[in-house]
This record gives sequence, structure tokens and C-alpha cells, in this order.
Amino acid sequence: MSFDADVLIVGAGAAGLTAALQLADTHRVLVITKEDLQAGSTTQAQGGVAAVTHKGDSLDAHVQDTLNTGFGLCDPEIVRMVVGKANQVVARLVELGVPFDRTTDGFQLASEGAHSFPRVLHVADETGHAIAATLVRHVNEHPNIEVRVNRVAIDLITSKKLGKQENKVLGMYVYDRGQQVVETLAIPCVVLATGGASKVYKYTSNPAGATGDGIAIAARAGCRISNMEFNQFHPTCLYHPSATSFLISESVRGEGGKLILPNGDSFMHRFDEREELASRDVVARAIDFEMKRLGVPSLYLDVSQLSATHVQERFPTIYEKLLSVGIDMTRVPIPIVPAAHYTCGGVLVDRDGLTDIEGLYAVGETACTGLHGANRLASNSLLECFVFADAAAKHIQKNWTVLMQTDFAIPEWDESQVTESDEDVVLSQDWGELRGFMWNYVGIVRTNQRLERAARRIDMLKREVHEYYSKFKVNSDLLELRNLILVAELIVKAARWREESRGLHFNKDYPETSATATPSIIRPGMDPLDVF
Repeated sequence: MSFDADVLIVGAGAAGLTAALQLADTHRVLVITKEDLQAGSTTQAQGGVAAVTHKGDSLDAHVQDTLNTGFGLCDPEIVRMVVGKANQVVARLVELGVPFDRTTDGFQLASEGAHSFPRVLHVADETGHAIAATLVRHVNEHPNIEVRVNRVAIDLITSKKLGKQENKVLGMYVYDRGQQVVETLAIPCVVLATGGASKVYKYTSNPAGATGDGIAIAARAGCRISNMEFNQFHPTCLYHPSATSFLISESVRGEGGKLILPNGDSFMHRFDEREELASRDVVARAIDFEMKRLGVPSLYLDVSQLSATHVQERFPTIYEKLLSVGIDMTRVPIPIVPAAHYTCGGVLVDRDGLTDIEGLYAVGETACTGLHGANRLASNSLLECFVFADAAAKHIQKNWTVLMQTDFAIPEWDESQVTESDEDVVLSQDWGELRGFMWNYVGIVRTNQRLERAARRIDMLKREVHEYYSKFKVNSDLLELRNLILVAELIVKAARWREESRGLHFNKDYPETSATATPSIIRPGMDPLDVF
């Protein structure tokens, strides 16, 4: 049969564009993205890429730091595989043109929480922007890569959905936001690289598009989803009404920034001997505890003791952003609050990024690879993107003969039974309600009662949106809300199953950590409301 492309890549961050470049010399690649090529989380990454280049550092130390941070749920073989390829990743990025900061001795390395050595390569405080710009330039120059913007993936077309026993990718339905029509794409191989799901929370550092699309799409197609209860909350997002979702990099603490209370007192020494450089779960919980104890809306991060010149040179983006809202970080403390930042769980994949469905791969934050476990070590995420994008691309190339063997007729999208909606107010109401109760009930600190309340509200919203989806033509708000509700359900199911506190999941009713570490794995049921 005739394919619209050989490989469809859903998402245009570091993972998606890396996979596209790796595949493009041998395959016709179609990349779809909700907005433009630089609108995702990669562009906003301030930290960098973790790699062993410090003379006192070692591969074993990086592995151990990752395992320690993951609280027993990392896959040691995956950790060693990813960390062991870090220098290859760095060399490739340098070859592509990423201008990592350097000193006379080599790369300039930053210290970040839970790392035992400085090992984070960076481009000032806009590493993600530099990496994204470099990848975009190469993608735009490659003749075998087509990019379609303003597209929202709806659902996979699989052989199982067409009544066959096997579960194989046949294509995907995609919503064109510009033309407001649904495209039916016949493509035998799909790579989900849609990022995480932190938009399920009221306060997040993520861009607007982080609505868990790839996770929800894979779940509806029958893939296993793992460790969704582990949502990383970044300890330090700017608290300011004119600058929501602006992250204050962990590197600011690595350079000597101190977390303080409104009266100027330090407090991290009371929670962890590593103080400001403790792992993110510890720091976020400490800030949350002090905010609730004092009844204040934010705490502060103080770097005024550092040289103003050093701060301006090391953190130019953060410095300028704060100045734009009236805060001179060289003189006054920065108001900060924790915010949802990273989804450590996701679509369960093997070491090649392959899911439970033939022809379907997941890479980057969409996937659960075994690298992060119950908590992600800072700056391992970009590294994971590159390693698994490369692995998935190579697996696709190696198995292409099998993947392309399909002769199914792809059904067109059917809108014959739906109408235009005049009830979009329902979507905005449900969207706000979902993100509000997820923040209040399934946030940094949880209880059984809060989780039960969240589950009841999710069930109600799911039924409402299922009815809406059945009656009206789709739009991007409906599609994203549909995905967020399913992601929220997966998070709550996993959190209710885990009767302990571990890493990023802290339940006051089960404050102790079990002796045995077991990942949560959910295979969504086939009831229509589970896969709507």
C-alpha cells in the first residue's frame, strides 16, 4: 500500500528531532508538532546535559548518583547504558554545533542537586534553547524530513482496533488546528515524543502543550503505563503574577544560591545534610512544608551574596527575565514556589524505545525507560532523549522490512454523527477543575482521602468529556482535556496502589518506604470509558 511517510514522529523536542535526523538518511520522515519547532519543553531547559568529564568524576559515580536518586526503582542496566553513552551524545551535539560553555581546561561544568561531582554541561542558562535551535536548523535543511505545525495527534490506527488479533501500527488520526480538519495518515511506524504531562497540575514550569498526549494515546491503544505516581516538582519556579511558569534553574543553587524564609533565615539544613543541593523531592517537600507551616504563598532564593558580574554572566536569561518584572536578583531574593516539572513515568518501553505495539516507539519524557525510577537526577533527562532517540531510530532501521509489511485499508475519520459545539464553556470549566484538584489532592504531599476524592472527580469529568467527545466535532482544547483526564486517572490509580512513600510519591498515610521496590504498571482496560 502507499504510505504518507515511512515514520511519523509526534513531537518536536530533543527526542523527536534527534530521532528524525537519525532516520532521515534512510527513511521519509514526517514530524508533527502542536505549534512551531521551538515551542516545547526542550527550549525551556535551562540546566544542561549530565556527562562525566570532570577529572575526579567517574562513570560509576554518575551511575550511583542516578540509582540513589531513583530510590530503588531504576533499572541498573538501563542506567549504565544511558550514562555510558553520555560522552558520545556530547560529541555528537558538539559536531552538530551546540556551543557548550568552556574554560581553558575543557567544558565548564555546573553542580546540581544530588550529583556528587560537577558534571552538567551547559550553554549559560539556556542550554535547551541552544540545543533546540541547532536541531531545528539541521531538520529544516534535510530533504527527507517534512514538518507539519499546528497539528494535534488524536489516536493511533492499529490492526487490533480493526478487529485483528495482533496489535500493529497502521497510521494515525491528526487534527489540523489551522484548517480545523482531521487528517488520516497511513504510516507503519510512529514515534511518540510528545513530552510529559505536567499541565495536569495548576502550577507547572512546563509549556502549554505538556498535556500528556503521547501517554494517553498509547494507553488508549493498549500499551502498559508505568510509574505515573512519580511527578517531579521543581523546587524553584518564579512566584510572580506577570511571569507564570518561569523556572529558576537548579544551577542557581549549584552556584551558591540559598533558600530562605520570609524573615531571611535558612532552613534546608533542618531537612537534609546536602542542604540546597539535596535531591529535588527533598527540596520541594521542604519548601512545601515551610510554606504551609508559615501560611505564606512563597519562599525565597537568595544569590545577593554572589558577585553581580558572575550572576549576570552565568545566568543572563534568568537575570534579564527577572529584571523585566522588577526583580534584580543580584540585590534582592527571588520569590519562588514549587511547580510540577517532570513526569518520571510514562509509556513502558524496552531498551530500544519499543512499546507493546509493533511499530510504536516512545522516547523522551513520554516514555518510562527505567532510567529515572522514583525520582529523576537533574540533567539526566536531555541525555535520555538523545540516547533513546538514537536507539529507537536504529531499531526501526534494522526492522524496517517487517514494519512496512501491511496491506490494511485505513478507515477515514468519521464525523457523520457529530455536530459543531456551542458548549465550549464546559471545556474551560472542566480544564480548570481538573488542574485545581490535581494540585490540591495529588500534589507534593498526598493522603488516602485526597486520592479518593481525586478519583471520584476524575470519574465524573471523564463521563462528561466522553459525552462531549461523542456528540461534537473535535478541537484542540477537547483533545488535550481528554488526554489530561486519562493521564490524571493513571496518576491517581498508581498513587492509590502504592502503599508506601518513595521518592517523589509521599503519602502521609504510608510515610515509610517498603523494603522491596516495585514499579507500578497499569494496562488500561478496554471499557469504552477507559479508552475514550
